[in-house]
Amino acid sequence: MDTQISPEGRLEVLSKAEVVKLLDTSHSGLHQLFRSCSLAVLNCGSGLDDGKELLERYKDFEISIIQRERGIKLDVKAAPASAFVDGVMIKGIQEHLFTVLRDILFIHGEIEENPKYDLTSTEGVSDAVFHILRNANLLRPQVSPNLVVCWGGHSISGTEYDYTKQVGYHLGLRGMDICTGCGPGAMKGPMKGATIGHAKQRIRHGRYLGITEPGIIAAEAPNPIVNDLVILPDIEKRLEAFVRIGHAIVVFPGGAGTAEEILYVLGILLHPENADMPFPLIFTGPESAVDYFKQIDQFIGQTLGAEAQQRYQIIVNDPGKVAQVVQDGIKKVREFRKTKGDAYYFNWLLKIDTEFQKPFDPTHENMRNLELHKNQENHLLAANLRRAFSGVVAGNVKDQGIRAIEKHGHFEISGDSVMMEAMDALLTSFVAQNRMKLPGKVYTPCYRVIK
Repeated sequence: MDTQISPEGRLEVLSKAEVVKLLDTSHSGLHQLFRSCSLAVLNCGSGLDDGKELLERYKDFEISIIQRERGIKLDVKAAPASAFVDGVMIKGIQEHLFTVLRDILFIHGEIEENPKYDLTSTEGVSDAVFHILRNANLLRPQVSPNLVVCWGGHSISGTEYDYTKQVGYHLGLRGMDICTGCGPGAMKGPMKGATIGHAKQRIRHGRYLGITEPGIIAAEAPNPIVNDLVILPDIEKRLEAFVRIGHAIVVFPGGAGTAEEILYVLGILLHPENADMPFPLIFTGPESAVDYFKQIDQFIGQTLGAEAQQRYQIIVNDPGKVAQVVQDGIKKVREFRKTKGDAYYFNWLLKIDTEFQKPFDPTHENMRNLELHKNQENHLLAANLRRAFSGVVAGNVKDQGIRAIEKHGHFEISGDSVMMEAMDALLTSFVAQNRMKLPGKVYTPCYRVIK
């Protein structure tokens, strides 16, 4: 469908230079990035989790800026019909489109082209993440800690999805807000449950934060409940945003992307400077997920050891207990930050090693050269394992990764034999349990583990 939409209070005016960048179709321009992210937002709820297929299905889709003296409009052509009701674009999707515009312009103009931010230093990257979140109005001072980050797969069973809603419901009853990767499955369920909990407690301004990045947004388009969306420039800054603004993390069953998130947070918590920092981390699912978490726990034990296993708690089939443990844990977070003088809305004290901030390009060469052995500090091993799973995610759902696999064949992952056996067993279980693609889709592995 075709339409023209106005910002309605969101980014109403643009400079001529900004418009030129957005319309520039050359390699250095922003048009292709703006187009692909906008199409992903418009494709909300379609059941598609393949960035390459999305772009090919809507080859005629186009979006451009109409610059007027009194403001701007977006001219949208050949958009997915599911984004409209009776010919009018759904309000939430319209808001998300202007979020895309806001974040792409801010990141390109104010972060990447600004010498103020040294994106090669730890402090510079964290400062950039802070300013991106502040520009998106996600940082709320004078609010007691209550933000729960929920991670998990976009491809989960109906039983697991219902369980995520139950956990979200119990969190909502306790006044907790929800932050997820903003997609379907385990990213949507907790938000949906929390809306009911908030309604029962007459909480009228519940926050449902979605954090994404350009490479993953097509596979995990923002679900309709998200009322605050932000697009970070890459997966590393996206993950840092989660742990900087979240006060607790709940992990539901998932696939390679969820394993990547688990390894990221464990690697950070394993850094010696974070040893005494309270950070509630709960793995949970219904009774049917017992074997899944046994496999995850076993993999962590075989690769990162008992120290890493002590940083999380596994709770099975008890949504109320999950919410209680989160609530108790956040109280400790609040006291710790109050004592240390750290902000409630952004965890400045959390030490994040530069190895967790460097953008990883999952090329075939980079995947082959990953250092997957135990002859290194534990938190650095976690960083390299995280990169391996990030590559699998790219080959599964990201446009660039899928095209690389089509051109050069499988990614090859190698390392210590024991570690490779553990990784192969975990990835094989994900495939067997249909955790790599949405239900009904045949999964073709994009990787080969070399033992």
